[in-house]
Amino acid sequence: MVDLRALSPDDAPALTRIYSGASIRYTTGKPLTPDQAHEKIRTSLARAAENPRMQWSWCILRESRTIGLISLRRRTPSTGTISYILCEDCWGRGYATQAVTQVIPVAFTGAGLNRLEAMHHPENPASGRVLTKAGFTRVGTADRNTRHGPAIPYELYKLENTSR
Repeated sequence: MVDLRALSPDDAPALTRIYSGASIRYTTGKPLTPDQAHEKIRTSLARAAENPRMQWSWCILRESRTIGLISLRRRTPSTGTISYILCEDCWGRGYATQAVTQVIPVAFTGAGLNRLEAMHHPENPASGRVLTKAGFTRVGTADRNTRHGPAIPYELYKLENTSR
């Protein structure tokens, strides 16, 4: 089982570990520097104080060890997106699915969203399995621009709040 907690300034070393190696293959492809990790945390803490709140970020913990990061972003008043990243040594154990499953009630109840969306790189089908296990449905693709080269058709998923 994983737990979630808000980011704190002390999490910078964990973020630099998480955003490195194979874990970033389908993100920017560049490791997060200590300065960038501190900036990511400062931004997260500032966004936590916004009203209305537009973003939530949590550390994913396994036995008190920070193994990943999950974020919820409000894109419109009723739609949000979820993104997550785990340390490579924690892949394939259901931790991302557990984290996504914990964020869904926050999105639908706490944030008042009606729809969640998520996407993953086409060469990362494990992330699609995470979303499917958490209740998302694949709805197609969305082209995502790259810095060098053609746009990449990311797999797009959605989850509707059926309790309203």
